[in-house]
Amino acid sequence: MTWLLDTLTRHALHQPNVIALEDEQQQLSYRTLLMAVDAMTARLKRKGATCLALHGDNSVAWVIADLAGQQAHCVVVPVPTFFSRQQVDHLYRSAGVDVIYHADTDRLKTREAAAVVLPDACSKITFTSGSTGQPKGVCLTAAQQRSTVVALAQRVSRHAGDRHLCVLPLATLLENVAGVYLPLYLGATVVLRGCAALGFTGSSQINPLLLFRTLNTTRPQSLILVPELLRLLVLMAEKSLPVPDSLRFIAVGGGKVDPTLVERAHASGLPAYEGYGLSESGSVVSLNVPGDNRPGCAGKPLSHVQVSISDHGEIQVRGSLMAGYLGDEHAPSCWDTGDLGVIDNEGFLRVSGRRKNLLISSYGRNINPEWVESACQAEDALHTVVVFGDGEANLSAVMVPMPGATREKVAAAVSRVNETLPDYARIHHWVLAEEGFSAADGLATANGRPRRDAIFNVYHSALQDAERCVSH
Repeated sequence: MTWLLDTLTRHALHQPNVIALEDEQQQLSYRTLLMAVDAMTARLKRKGATCLALHGDNSVAWVIADLAGQQAHCVVVPVPTFFSRQQVDHLYRSAGVDVIYHADTDRLKTREAAAVVLPDACSKITFTSGSTGQPKGVCLTAAQQRSTVVALAQRVSRHAGDRHLCVLPLATLLENVAGVYLPLYLGATVVLRGCAALGFTGSSQINPLLLFRTLNTTRPQSLILVPELLRLLVLMAEKSLPVPDSLRFIAVGGGKVDPTLVERAHASGLPAYEGYGLSESGSVVSLNVPGDNRPGCAGKPLSHVQVSISDHGEIQVRGSLMAGYLGDEHAPSCWDTGDLGVIDNEGFLRVSGRRKNLLISSYGRNINPEWVESACQAEDALHTVVVFGDGEANLSAVMVPMPGATREKVAAAVSRVNETLPDYARIHHWVLAEEGFSAADGLATANGRPRRDAIFNVYHSALQDAERCVSH
């Protein structure tokens, strides 16, 4: 990561007093940031670190350790805060972690580590929760991270402003690369607030009022959100909570976004723009921006990748890919993403959903459940909807209602959604989830995306009962 540290050095010379990092406890200018990184680098070298596991809430200390680890030529492994003890132990073993840093307490700890063979030039390992089994380690090179940042800078530098608030956890690759490295590369300020200030409790609960309060006190110009967070902010804004007039650009990724939600966001003063990416390609593949935006699409591909569509309709990416998975040193030249999509005549990428999630009804109709689920985003009574129905005559769904939404309100919302859909794609029967899906209970991924197989296993019997009730 000398490319980023070299850039920070230039910023320290030309704008030494500009604030680079800010959290609740401290502010660091570009000049003092370099000093802090050098000091942490020395600590890591004294520990003999070669592979650094990085724990903690969003903070200045977390970013310093990340940068210092790369300056010390360590492989840096961010640890998702929701990982179980078993998953953390798996991460340590499979990556060969020999030093652990807890940013919340500023503690460094060494551990005995067996030798691990990593792909050439591996600089960072990001772990994805996956849909089954142990989390998978995606090995990234410094060159790949640089190409992503440079391509993002080309696309957003005129729009993002100079003050970014990190809302997603820093262990999330998207926030790590696009929310920290990109602003620092551009000489902007990265604003960091802990989960409590952002309104997060546990792994899946959020108080949007606290998030709104933090937005208005920190006054960022850019954010990165997953669709559900955007939806909550839109609901709050529509209830007349003040949207800070500082906001210039909100990137939304991590799931399909209903075009009407983007329109509602803009009408409420939230400048939201959809993008698409995955860890294997460095976190960002395509992105809409002001003046080059098409709601319902995920934007045009960035300059560091080449995107094509296979004969089966699957999105393929070339150009800036991972060095391989842990345990598999194969560096792919073309990545079959598993996502279905099309590229229109003007170059915009439209993502329809996961290929493995494609439902084929008993009548032979192909249905993307994400299409139906995104239509539900227009209904304020529905928090999360997961649709099933492969091999069935009718679609079913598990619903997480918004707080305070009665069963009657949910039923009315489902009826309104069904009116917008063709008959074969309508939700026939549904059940209410006992609580929200979370990474902690194994029913959601790191960024809150529902894990379909796990949810189906939990609610299969209830869905069958609901089918019998509706049928009779």
